[in-house]
Amino acid sequence: MRVLITNDDGIDSPGLVALAGAAQDVGWEVLVAAPSQEFSGASAALTAVERGGRILTQARELPELPGVPAFSVAASPAFVALIALHGALGPVPDVVLSGVNFGPNAGRAVTHSGTVGAALTAALDGRRAAAFSIGLSIRMRQQPKWETARVVAADLLPVVADLPPGVVLNVNVPDLPYADLRGVRRGGLANFGAVQFGVVERDPEGYVGMQLTDTDAELEADSDEFWMHRGYVSVTPIRPVAEALDVAVPLDGITVGGVPAVDGYAG
Repeated sequence: MRVLITNDDGIDSPGLVALAGAAQDVGWEVLVAAPSQEFSGASAALTAVERGGRILTQARELPELPGVPAFSVAASPAFVALIALHGALGPVPDVVLSGVNFGPNAGRAVTHSGTVGAALTAALDGRRAAAFSIGLSIRMRQQPKWETARVVAADLLPVVADLPPGVVLNVNVPDLPYADLRGVRRGGLANFGAVQFGVVERDPEGYVGMQLTDTDAELEADSDEFWMHRGYVSVTPIRPVAEALDVAVPLDGITVGGVPAVDGYAG
């Protein structure tokens, strides 16, 4: 199994090494390619630094991963995944793993995550993918328990390998010693998370101040955050954006270019 390891925290993140180590632990062939700088919150943006129409890449040697091909890419996580899936960095990977992210990625806020965005980009290309994150709060300790994340990832990689193509497994690992974890649970994406983004100051003529804060809101039962905050590894399968086939669009009486809508579509 050939696997691409990427992230949104950058090529020098310990979480990247932890995830690559987990893939090695289960015998997978590893390629590491990650942004040259932090790209948190990039979602699935396709952003890159070009020079003469070429995306800037640099071969790297990661001391913790001897012999593993590694590249620093001046691009967003999703762009890194995209070019790797087109063979730009070597043999095309079968699976894309993103993380381990420094901080949780749970609830509907995963839409904004660069970690999840890289995995979703792979899923759009019909690949199996997973996004791994560690932590319970925005108030992260300087060095979370990376070894816990590595062992959990190795535990779950057989599950990732059996996913239907085009599906992402979003995994959140509590920042606890491995022996203190209570197990693993499937959790739905929380509608209202434990971390919220809000305006803290505003000057209509000059700036807006924003801040992420923890809330004391009660977490939704059986959601990803619910299980994570109770000491369980939370897993949630997600798919890329898809057409909402269950939603009716009332086009009766609507015309476009003088042509009336037919059967729900302007034709």
